[in-house]
Amino acid sequence: MPRYLRRYRGGSARWCFAAVMVVIAAACDVVPPNGPLRFGQTGEIRVTVESPLYLGAGSLQQVLTWRSDGTWRVFEEIGYRGTVGEEHVERAPGLPFEYASLYASLIQKLNDDEGFKLIGFPALDEIQNPECRSGMSRVTVRMYDEPDREDREWTRCAEGSLANLTTRGSGPDVAASRVIQAAIFVRNSTVGSDFVSLYTGSLPFATLDRGTATGSGLTGPRFFRSADGAGAHEAPEDFEDWWGSHVGSRQVPLPEVDWTREMVVVAAVGERQEVGDSVEIRRVLAIDDGTRVEWVERTPGNFCAPARRTVRPIHIVVVPRAPEPITFARLPTEAVPCGN
Repeated sequence: MPRYLRRYRGGSARWCFAAVMVVIAAACDVVPPNGPLRFGQTGEIRVTVESPLYLGAGSLQQVLTWRSDGTWRVFEEIGYRGTVGEEHVERAPGLPFEYASLYASLIQKLNDDEGFKLIGFPALDEIQNPECRSGMSRVTVRMYDEPDREDREWTRCAEGSLANLTTRGSGPDVAASRVIQAAIFVRNSTVGSDFVSLYTGSLPFATLDRGTATGSGLTGPRFFRSADGAGAHEAPEDFEDWWGSHVGSRQVPLPEVDWTREMVVVAAVGERQEVGDSVEIRRVLAIDDGTRVEWVERTPGNFCAPARRTVRPIHIVVVPRAPEPITFARLPTEAVPCGN
């Protein structure tokens, strides 16, 4: 017997038998018990929720991306007049393997479960770009299959932001509830059903300027608001001078503000001695007895070893005119991970 045949005698006969059975199964179009890879099993799911704020003048965009290896991230961005006010990223804590198994379970549901599946449900493809009613959020679920480099996405309308999405009243068709339910599944499996946006309840705002260089001399927050009855272009008496001292030699024009409808809010902390220190206006809240502006200082995390340099962090935003009195609440200082 030839040497290359003798090598497969004995225990190797079982391997030969298994190989033959695989060939026969393939010829008969039989798949292994676990089935083929489902669409998106290796890849990612992305949920995007775009919510209007302040009668559509502002917006809150939230993007939750979940990969098949278990890693996920939530990106949030609040804006006003088409300009970004602030943004924030939250990532999955700890090791991702726990989320990987949940991801696989959801993929099976969205592929196979007759009550929830998105893949292979023709009615979902009948509407590609729906117009949402005033006040409703625009919700998009996108699935990406990495082996085939193919993606599929569905967009529908719903009430609420990522934190409080509901299938009730979703539209414009009956199939919309499947898309919104899938978005809710993704949220609950990652950030959790108790997720709260960093910008919950805030009026929208847009950044006019920010950085670590200012000649304003501010060591704390302040606001600028014109007197009642002033015209749209009648800025508070001290604003133009203050802006000039803030920008110094930089060629930055006076920002456009409709002073009858808007006001300017500033957060500052004075001098700091490390590169990487910053301040952010986080929320502008209309409350029962006026308006509360929440702001936060962000510092380099432990072991980041930032360079030593004198900086003057500042954040300046324009926001819809809100009732007085206007008070400021400083949130606990946040440590920023190195590299962020």
